[in-house]
Amino acid sequence: MKQLVNAFLAIVIVAFGLMYLGSWMNSSQGYTGKNTLTIYNWGDYVDPAMLKEFEKETGITVIYQTFDSNEAMLTKVEQGGTTFDVVIPSDYAISKMKEENLLIPLDHSKIPNLVNIDPRFMNLPFDPDNLYSVPYFWGTVGIIFNPEMTKGIDFSSWDSLWDSRLKNNIFLVDGAREVMGMALNSLHYSVNDTNEDHLQQALTKLNKLSPNVKAIVGDEIKMLLANEEAAVGIVWSGDASEIMGDNDKLDYVVPKEGSNKWFDNMVIPRTAKNVEGAHKFINFMLRPDVAAKNTEYVGYSTPNAQALKLLPPDISEDTRFYPSSDITDHLEVYDNLGKKMLAHYNELFLMFKMNKK
Repeated sequence: MKQLVNAFLAIVIVAFGLMYLGSWMNSSQGYTGKNTLTIYNWGDYVDPAMLKEFEKETGITVIYQTFDSNEAMLTKVEQGGTTFDVVIPSDYAISKMKEENLLIPLDHSKIPNLVNIDPRFMNLPFDPDNLYSVPYFWGTVGIIFNPEMTKGIDFSSWDSLWDSRLKNNIFLVDGAREVMGMALNSLHYSVNDTNEDHLQQALTKLNKLSPNVKAIVGDEIKMLLANEEAAVGIVWSGDASEIMGDNDKLDYVVPKEGSNKWFDNMVIPRTAKNVEGAHKFINFMLRPDVAAKNTEYVGYSTPNAQALKLLPPDISEDTRFYPSSDITDHLEVYDNLGKKMLAHYNELFLMFKMNKK
């Protein structure tokens, strides 16, 4: 027993020694809170050249980490094991982070480039007056389709997906809010509907869609659609833009019944170690020339009105990805439904997936 205790103490001493050594090495190499900036973002969601330019202009070293879902991001931020200075969550996740006191209010005096954001994308319900967040990218959920493979089907309505000619020819993105939202919209209900009768109607309608669904997939949906493995997909507009860049036969539409209008925003977590640097980074990313270059790299829609003027016309004038206010005003931002209702959405979506099998 004494040997076990001594061994345990030795392990503890070594562990603390390694922690101290790591801290000392970071400090000696200049990696301290004031001259590093840890960014937590979606994968491939920033132009690496812009990070290098920020480092060059400010002398701040960027540490870049990625996540693949808002839920994974929330878990890591809540646990606090890693300290992030700037995080880029989606709208409903920002509401949740505010509720759980995970964010600090932004100092707008340190973000003068905020004036470049289109007023349409400011002061939204998930963050009134943009007290905690700044728009980064935005977009829609819609239908991407291959006209050569869809036999003249008109995709201006969600109901087109139930056409029997599309048997085993549709890919759905693996997202409960997106798929349930699509079904709710097709019934002329809100993407944020919590009425149980309406939700059950949506599930019933989704089950009727099953014969047409080839698969429910994640990021691979982009490659599969570009390679014409199916004729139709339900995707986010940014993914649609990327897919169409790889296969120009495809087209994208937001159905007339409505859809989701989503936003990814920059926020500063309460545990941030470099709040000053975080404000500098946010302001840098809102600079028109930087935002324009970043938009061309990422392919999603920029909310930066001044950056939009710097983009090539084939991007800035593409109404599929920059629709008019007449269309965007008809779209809905996802509400934070709360844990219980979100779990119910996930349960219904799982039931649909099980029925598909």
